Amino acid sequence: MDARDTELKKELNASLQARRELGEEYESALVDSFLEKVDQRIDGAVERRVRRQMAEQQMVAARGSRSPRPTDSWGERFGFGIVSLVLAIPLSGIGGGVAHLPGLLVTWAGIVGVNAFQAVRTHPELFRGRRDRGSSKDGDWQE
Repeated sequence: MDARDTELKKELNASLQARRELGEEYESALVDSFLEKVDQRIDGAVERRVRRQMAEQQMVAARGSRSPRPTDSWGERFGFGIVSLVLAIPLSGIGGGVAHLPGLLVTWAGIVGVNAFQAVRTHPELFRGRRDRGSSKDGDWQE
């Protein structure tokens, strides 16, 4: 329990004590007062969150970069590969049955293309040349 929770608990105890002292005729006013304090507390928390998110968005916009994308997990990549191979079987049969060898080649070109696109999407550095990967004149191989 943090300090705000203990503060709210004190407010509730004070409202209950006031109800005992003042009687049931003031109960609705006391409940309304307590709920107003809870509303203010919630509004303050929401306002802080919104301000923080707006500041984060402004920082990202000021840097000129996109917000970080969640990385793909190993399971997602593995699942994509399994689904691709499972679907390759009937697609190969259909392509080969309808258009023989050219149909089979087109089918597998499409399967390879989809997998290559997925690989580039998750790891853009895969298809860059050595120069683009950050190797410099002063590489690690020099003595």
